[in-house]
Amino acid sequence: MSRATDMPGRDVTALTRPRRLRAGDRVGVVAPSGPVPREQLATGLETLREWGLEPVLGPRVLERHPSLDYLAGTDEDRARDFQEAWCDPSLAAVISARGGYGTQRVLDLLDWDLLRAAGPKLFVGYSDLTVLHEALARRLGLATLHGPMTATAAFLEDAPTREHLRRSLFTPESVLRIGPGEASRTLVPGRARGVTVGGNVSLLASERGTPHARPSAAGGILLLEDIQQPPYSLDRLLTQLLRSGWFDGVAGIALGSWTDCGPYEDVRAVLRERLAPLGVPVVEELGFGHGPSTLTLPLGVPAVLDADARTLTYDEPGLT
Repeated sequence: MSRATDMPGRDVTALTRPRRLRAGDRVGVVAPSGPVPREQLATGLETLREWGLEPVLGPRVLERHPSLDYLAGTDEDRARDFQEAWCDPSLAAVISARGGYGTQRVLDLLDWDLLRAAGPKLFVGYSDLTVLHEALARRLGLATLHGPMTATAAFLEDAPTREHLRRSLFTPESVLRIGPGEASRTLVPGRARGVTVGGNVSLLASERGTPHARPSAAGGILLLEDIQQPPYSLDRLLTQLLRSGWFDGVAGIALGSWTDCGPYEDVRAVLRERLAPLGVPVVEELGFGHGPSTLTLPLGVPAVLDADARTLTYDEPGLT
């Protein structure tokens, strides 16, 4: 299948925003990464129905790879489900059922010319889906939502998580400001304007050197989070991004959760030591990522990061 040319230039720029959802919309639910628990998925789909949406499952969502049990079906099947959902004109959005691992394995199996021809569409997910957010930004010039997935614990168990996603989907102008949260702190003071970009640190680092990876986050408000990365591993990931030039020209940094990464003060020491020398505003614990409660944040949309006020304020809604 063909590979489309990257969006020109190094800088992070504002992207095309898909339309908001309305009651009655049909939305595709796919599994580009890990296997999906049947009962959790059923519960999550019921919530989507309560919101007035009609979820449409990819035909292979509940499959497992024949030999690698950490994957939801073969690479070809996972790619086919995503591509069919994206190219279905009756679907207003594509939502990932869960993260895990595996999205990188499907990126080069997708027909990006065909995806582009299908037109703008909303995509929701985070964690392993970081590489899909980046691909949709780079190859289609499309803004996306870094938000909870349908069969994950935060979506199923935390009402504020569900409500923030619901508002982000249906009334995005009501969630332009993120923070200040009770746990948020200023790591490096200051105020910066840029376009939101980023996601899971380990996925951003692992994409370095691949054909369509973003050369740098220049001009971006960088959103970073991760899970199960002890301090030394987090240090290694950040060092890779620093040495490869990915942080060059970044405007500001908003940090999310660091679940199961060790004592937070040890994690904080790494974040400060690696990021403070960049000389840009940094806010920590802004409320997104792998925590028990998580916020939905648009990627590819202009925003102002005020580290002193501990807020991220979007210039415009993530969806039109």
